[in-house]
Amino acid sequence: MNELGRVLDVVVIGGGQAGLAIAWHLQQHGLDYLILDEQTSPGGNWRNYYESLQLFSPAEYSALPGRAFPGNPKGYPLRDEVVQYLEKYAAEFQLPFQGGTGVVAVVQKDKTFEVRAANGSTFAARAVVAASGGFSRPYMPDVPGLKSFSGTCLHSSAYRTPEAFAGQRVVVVGAANSAVQIAYELANVAQVVLATREKIRLFPQRILGLDFHTWLKFTRLEHTRWLSDQSTPVLDTGKYRKALDTGRLQRKAMFQQVLPDGVVWPDGTIHQTDALIFATGFRPNLAFLPQLPVADRQGRVLQQDGVADQVPGLYFVGLPKQRNFASATLRGVGTDAGYLMPQLLRHLERVGSTETPVQRSRNPASGLQGKRASHRRQSS
Repeated sequence: MNELGRVLDVVVIGGGQAGLAIAWHLQQHGLDYLILDEQTSPGGNWRNYYESLQLFSPAEYSALPGRAFPGNPKGYPLRDEVVQYLEKYAAEFQLPFQGGTGVVAVVQKDKTFEVRAANGSTFAARAVVAASGGFSRPYMPDVPGLKSFSGTCLHSSAYRTPEAFAGQRVVVVGAANSAVQIAYELANVAQVVLATREKIRLFPQRILGLDFHTWLKFTRLEHTRWLSDQSTPVLDTGKYRKALDTGRLQRKAMFQQVLPDGVVWPDGTIHQTDALIFATGFRPNLAFLPQLPVADRQGRVLQQDGVADQVPGLYFVGLPKQRNFASATLRGVGTDAGYLMPQLLRHLERVGSTETPVQRSRNPASGLQGKRASHRRQSS
């Protein structure tokens, strides 16, 4: 049974930055849509990250469409500031968010999709946007002996504060920004080694007084897939290089094996270890699409710039390198969502509805815009 008793134009799966960005664009066109998310509030996984997390890009490059990031535009927002921004963004634009509704399956039926939630609700829509992003499915490599480890073993997504590791011997696995940031703050209270497959590539946060991201904009490298949005280089104000040079932080080549009480380095040396923290990135969370041809045998998403290759009416926002290196970031999802709109609107017109999106956007008495106009008239 359709939970809403109607066929929506679009169901957006995911209420994080990607879902909110596409929702803003859908709202500008007066479409009938709904955002579904397993969490109770908008914001995606930001509130679940470690407390000291700080954006690697300044606030002026960390905004969704229609609303600038508050505060110092040259500053680097913290985790809680991002959460607050996303919650206020959804409230300010009155985006139709339904929390506590984790999607478990999407089934294509003729010209519509049936979206099924874990709580038993179902929703019908003419198009679906998978905006579950690239940061909700932690990835941990398969290291020999890992299951035998008797100490603390967790992914960086489960790390919160350094206090729990005070006085311990910790190995942080990873060479990207999050790995170095976590290892650096842990070094205040613990003995820390960074284990990486490659050397850590540090890059100045600011060059000639301008932030790294400003140079990307000037050179137009932000429009390429040259860099990865969850990888290297590690942006550094100088503190990370100093920590490595002085030995406050140690870096070693990735260990070859895990023992119950330690790790074995490539030269055979055993390193006694109390905790392993894997800052090894994430994979796209598309577990709700098993019945649709959306990935190849290697797990690569079959899409071109956010448009599903083999499923008309299915779109993606927030995938890593979807269109460029910023596609999975605050600064990139709005542009990617805007790019999809013409194609999404054409699809809605092809499959047909009681009103086309163009007609609805022109008719103030219909659709979401009409409902708000009617509400304003009743309130005045």
